[in-house]
Amino acid sequence: MNNHERTFVMIKPDAVERGLTGKILSRIERKGFKIIGMKFLQMTKTKAEELYAPHKGKPFFLPLLEFITSAPLVVLALEGPDCIRQIRKLMGSTNCAEAEPGTIRGDFGVSIQNNLIHGSDSPESAKREMAVFFAEQELVSYQRTVEKWISPAPASVH
Repeated sequence: MNNHERTFVMIKPDAVERGLTGKILSRIERKGFKIIGMKFLQMTKTKAEELYAPHKGKPFFLPLLEFITSAPLVVLALEGPDCIRQIRKLMGSTNCAEAEPGTIRGDFGVSIQNNLIHGSDSPESAKREMAVFFAEQELVSYQRTVEKWISPAPASVH
């Protein structure tokens, strides 16, 4: 796939509890990203510790585990051109008070701790985070006819 990459996104418990799952999914799909894996689940402490292992020992680690296991959430594997950077831009600043209007956190967020959504920050993180929730055979590869309108044109075409 030309210029395509995969990323991991999690719609956090505060978004699910507030009934924002559909609005967030809609923004992701309207932006042109393809959902190749999706699960609605209650995160276990074991999975949370695995997901947030890079933050173990930091002051926010235990409160983060408590929050992320407090209610159901949605995990997604996405695919599309430049999707890691684009999804992070769509999410907005981690601190909702600083997030731009038009971003998910800017429009719906209320605090830095409960900030609705997580997105991988690098290809390495995306691969590691997706593997916590999805076996490779659970990710669905498919071609959409609309992709010719979403994918960037070759450099020689103007």
